[in-house]
Amino acid sequence: MSEVSPRSIAPDGRVIMISGASRGIGLAIARRLAEDGYCVSLGVRRPSDVKGFDPATTLVHAFDASKPGDTEPWLAATLARFGRLDGLINNAGILRALDLRSGDESVLDEMWAVNVKGPYRLIRLALPHLEKSGHGRIINVASTDGKRYRDGVSIAYAMTKHAVIALSHAAKFAGWEHGVRVTALCPGAVNTQLVASVPGVTPSANRIQPETIGDTVSFLLSLPNTASVAELVMNTRLESWI
Repeated sequence: MSEVSPRSIAPDGRVIMISGASRGIGLAIARRLAEDGYCVSLGVRRPSDVKGFDPATTLVHAFDASKPGDTEPWLAATLARFGRLDGLINNAGILRALDLRSGDESVLDEMWAVNVKGPYRLIRLALPHLEKSGHGRIINVASTDGKRYRDGVSIAYAMTKHAVIALSHAAKFAGWEHGVRVTALCPGAVNTQLVASVPGVTPSANRIQPETIGDTVSFLLSLPNTASVAELVMNTRLESWI
């Protein structure tokens, strides 16, 4: 008799790394997963900012996505503490203004370092450990701005989020045979400090709440290997095709 695939995967004992987990989307994800019963490893720039988590199931470690040297120590500390890795949530990201008529190219360099190279490095190092899990999961927080270009949006932000989606598909192919499933999560405007000062941003009452992103990540992590979600777009506004 053939083995029946599970309808969902329980959180018990699973270890999830989350970057940028001290506020906004990352904090909401961390709180939801901790409530679910996951062990969480939180990579943040200032560990002292993170409070309210059970120390028995939580590791808080210094991590700056722009610094190549921060990646390996965080992963090593996670493995030393929990002995395994089952999921990676690449959430850390920045938004800076840049267009074709104004702004300095250094803005693009800064955003590329955090939004693209940070997740790239984490995925490369984490992938062998996620493969050992048999049901490893990677969720890269991209954006609707990674699915199209909307006039007035920072070109640098749109470019980097398009790249995150490409990285997600590459990781999906790299780990597929070992049970790794990868999702590019593409929300519209989320009610966080990141978008608060952006001109023309969706009014706060119509933005996605960070807790909704946390609920979505919880759902994605529960899916079995037979239910791969390569991209999940969550828009806040009516557009023709996203």
